[in-house]
Amino acid sequence: MKVGDRLLLTLVPPVAALLIRLLYRLNRMEYLGEEQLRGFWQRGEQVILPYWHEQTMLMVFAYRGPKVNVLISASKDGELLARTMRFFNIDAVRGSSSRGGRAAFRALVALGREQVDLVLTPDGPRGPRQQLKDGVIQLARLTGRPVIPMAFCCSRGFRFSSWDRFLFPLPFGRGIYAFGEPLHFLKDEGVDGFRERLRQAMEMVQQQAQARLEELGVSAV
Repeated sequence: MKVGDRLLLTLVPPVAALLIRLLYRLNRMEYLGEEQLRGFWQRGEQVILPYWHEQTMLMVFAYRGPKVNVLISASKDGELLARTMRFFNIDAVRGSSSRGGRAAFRALVALGREQVDLVLTPDGPRGPRQQLKDGVIQLARLTGRPVIPMAFCCSRGFRFSSWDRFLFPLPFGRGIYAFGEPLHFLKDEGVDGFRERLRQAMEMVQQQAQARLEELGVSAV
């Protein structure tokens, strides 16, 4: 590894973690639908939690459960993110559809037998934006776990001109974390049927978060 890369991997994660904490504390946050998720935790049950890649910046604070493992790409950017997640006591499974994907998926399926929730971005790491890939669907099928879509939106921020229109929240606004109804993979509906049902659920939970901001008198970025 080059000296510059080593410095980057050493210096960026703690600064990024500090920035994430600061942005969270400088916004007024609200949680919608979390009570159903807490019901699973109280019963000692685990879930799969997907969200769109563009909402990654403050999603570390969406999860307030006992233990979670996050799927992060095996790229250099993924390594920066994985090291940042360690400051929040979050473990990572490394891999994506283009790099180390099979091994990462096998690791997720194995974790599906343990007492840990699983988080992933089903359109990451390269898109297309907000299009469900097979990973989350097959994970639900093989583990039998419920899938609870989650979303984040905020009233202040800007979007990068990246493939996912990455959202960077700004201070002194309102933020909403929203959780949808649990969905189980049904053999009768097949992969395509579950994909469409999950797509609609992820769209709905995003709309619920945005609607809550409108109730508060502000609009989503």
